[in-house]
Amino acid sequence: MEDGAFQEMRYKILGKSGLRVSELCLGTMTFGEDWGAFLRGASKEESKEIFDLFVQAGGNFIDTANNYQNGTSEKYVGELIASEREKFVLATKYTLTTNPNDPNASGSHRKNLLQSVNASLKRLNTSYIDMLWVHAWDYMTPIEELMRSLDDLIRSGKVLYVGMSDAPAWVVAQANTMSELQGWSPFIGLQIMYSLMERTPERDLLPMARNLDIGVTAWSPLGGGVLSGKYSNEIQEQKRFDPNNPMTSGFVNERNLSIAKEVQIIATEKNKTPSQVALSWLRHRSDRGVIIPIVGARSRAQMRDNLGSLDVDLSPDQLKRLDDISKIELGFPHDFLSSDMIKTLLYGNTYSSIDYHRAGS
Repeated sequence: MEDGAFQEMRYKILGKSGLRVSELCLGTMTFGEDWGAFLRGASKEESKEIFDLFVQAGGNFIDTANNYQNGTSEKYVGELIASEREKFVLATKYTLTTNPNDPNASGSHRKNLLQSVNASLKRLNTSYIDMLWVHAWDYMTPIEELMRSLDDLIRSGKVLYVGMSDAPAWVVAQANTMSELQGWSPFIGLQIMYSLMERTPERDLLPMARNLDIGVTAWSPLGGGVLSGKYSNEIQEQKRFDPNNPMTSGFVNERNLSIAKEVQIIATEKNKTPSQVALSWLRHRSDRGVIIPIVGARSRAQMRDNLGSLDVDLSPDQLKRLDDISKIELGFPHDFLSSDMIKTLLYGNTYSSIDYHRAGS
């Protein structure tokens, strides 16, 4: 796909808000090279090329974090959006440690929140953050303190909206219920690991988000790169057993490679790339609510490939094949409640005669 040939980006309303965000979100964890071998990043020039391609396709939703590339990601993003700051929905995060020897340089408590946001505003060179994510659930901080502190920041004008990343469903549900009762600002977004390889959020997180009208952004939509096909020979080479390789030990196994193989087959049928098929599957999950893949890249070519997913429509048969090979057991109580026996006990012989307009929620 040549530059400028992308299908026009559409926009989604994020959760229970009026905020319009692009159907793909640009993940900028690779913007910068401070992490070295831990996570190979992109130079300043490469980061600009990736950013420009995303914007050219209509993207306006940018995701970074205060700890990405030791703060360099925020600096690069701030420079890239500076000339048209109002145009972009800028999201960053706090909670993960910025000083391993300081107990208050991490966590979701009020002190770290204020320190982190002020530091992010300086690096981003902006007066406000559109979307602030709590990067991970800190069970040491009371939910009351977290939600009141976030609401104070919104009232101050430093933050416009808030979301929760990497947390149990009950935490988000409790936080939003408490916020509604207290008149505080609720979470409008949920950030989760979700892909063909990682479908466990379908048990509780996604149903919760749909019922509470919380928008979902999906990180690692390509399963650490496995769904792109680049680890197709790992089993034969036995690299998955290398204890020093977190990518292969965490993602590469028989099940995931079988999913990647089916993705490759469908990609061949569609004359598309495996990455485009995997991202298209996520974009087809509208029955699960608003789901926005976070697409990252280390090069212009990778971003161009990701943007090509906008032009991929999967047939019902192809979607079913992907669903079947990647499906998981929902477990108790979900499978129990959906069994024919329980349906009969709950509804007698009338289940098939009831038109239920909220089915699937």
